[in-house]
Amino acid sequence: MTSQPMRPGLRAALSLEYPMSLGVHDSYEEAQKAVDYLSDHEFPVEDVLIVGTDLKQLERVTGRLTQGRVIGAGALSGMWLGLFVGTIFAVFDPSGVNLANIAATVAFGAVFGTVWATVGYRLTRGQRDFTSVSQVVAAKYEVLCEHKHVQRGRDLLAEMDPMRAAAEQVRLAQEQERARLAAEQQQRPQT
Repeated sequence: MTSQPMRPGLRAALSLEYPMSLGVHDSYEEAQKAVDYLSDHEFPVEDVLIVGTDLKQLERVTGRLTQGRVIGAGALSGMWLGLFVGTIFAVFDPSGVNLANIAATVAFGAVFGTVWATVGYRLTRGQRDFTSVSQVVAAKYEVLCEHKHVQRGRDLLAEMDPMRAAAEQVRLAQEQERARLAAEQQQRPQT
């Protein structure tokens, strides 16, 4: 799957100038609670961004995919499409609504849907004989804000949860130390 470039207006709405971290949360609800707290204390939340990191795709298998299920789903889908098209034609038919024409369109849609679904199923040659639902989830959610508001945001969140604020300070200090050691390592001459 290829990704499409982001529209310029959307890119601007989803970016910050010199973003800095206010905290990392284990769930979206925690991150949302932190932003809500900032909003309640008149913090400029328009300069805040919640970023999901460490993305994972979860796929829950919901059942076996048999030819019978494929035919049934194709027929039902085709019937709905046929009902929609038949109703549209009936509404604009100068001679009035004709239920026989709508029924014929539904029947044609069922046949078309069945054939289309069966051909698609046969082309897979049994390589995916199951149904599933999938979702992309993040392992962590980081709350970022513009650099000019970071200290006030950290102070407010420290009032909200002092223990979490202390843990966040430790995390930031560890990150800074790792960055310093990495920079030192790069500056040393190769032996």
